Amino acid sequence: MNSKTAPFIAGFIATIVLSLLMLIKSSMGIMPNLNVIKMLAGQMNAPLVAGWIAHFVIGVIAYGVAFILLTKLFTDKRPILLGTLLGIIGWLVMMVALMPMMGFGAFAVGMEAGPKPAIATLVLHLIFGFVLGYSVCKLTANKQSE
Repeated sequence: MNSKTAPFIAGFIATIVLSLLMLIKSSMGIMPNLNVIKMLAGQMNAPLVAGWIAHFVIGVIAYGVAFILLTKLFTDKRPILLGTLLGIIGWLVMMVALMPMMGFGAFAVGMEAGPKPAIATLVLHLIFGFVLGYSVCKLTANKQSE
């Protein structure tokens, strides 16, 4: 598959995995205040479906473009490593820009749940990044799996 389209398809796959994990988290009642879909919809003053659409646009388009840019910036072309790095970068952006914009403060300290929201979102972003990189690896038949 083309190395320019693979990151977008991989972003879709990783977003599906992330969405399933988020739904499982919600169904278990774990940190109900940490509902990114609801937060996104709230920021847009729109229904939940708009939050889901924004979630997929970020996961597919933003992360797809970011992955392509990372491959141009780094000489190391290992997709799983780049995907995981991108997950960490995405988490940092969420913690220092998006959480404060949503009224929760940097690293979600305003949620008054201690470090749990920051740790949970870091784990989810690491999984997302790994799945993104792994999917790019498989879609492009890249043998560099680290």
